[in-house]
Amino acid sequence: MVPVTLRVNGEMVKLMVDQRTSLLDALREQAGLTGTKKGCDRGSCGACTVHIDDRRVLSCLTLAARCQNREITTIEGLANGNKLHPVQAAFMQHDGFQCGYCTPGQIMSAVALIKEGHAGSTDEIREWMSGNICRCGAYPNIVAAVQQGAREG
Repeated sequence: MVPVTLRVNGEMVKLMVDQRTSLLDALREQAGLTGTKKGCDRGSCGACTVHIDDRRVLSCLTLAARCQNREITTIEGLANGNKLHPVQAAFMQHDGFQCGYCTPGQIMSAVALIKEGHAGSTDEIREWMSGNICRCGAYPNIVAAVQQGAREG
């Protein structure tokens, strides 16, 4: 076990983790931040997407011990108090989810791709969101939500 201090959503979180613990497992099982979802646990579905230093990463493939002194943002950290992030609000308005399991990862990727400047067209959004799988097939609504989030964000 190794001590790890993570800066998650602006707060310091001190944990003791096995050096092989993924950031996903540390966030969910030890820090109690269950918004980030475990989908495939192999980096194929995008459900575990979080931001580290404003870059989107798959937390199931990231070691928690390698995240010390880095700024981690999870879905719980996007809203400003009770005010949803524009992308979160757009997902609700456009029904960009059905079962909702992939939604946190979809939103985290959408926020990142907007910041990266990749929300210029429907095709571009689809390409840059292609690492996030929605088994319910809500893709048209997700694209509409990303477009709105880009306009309002």
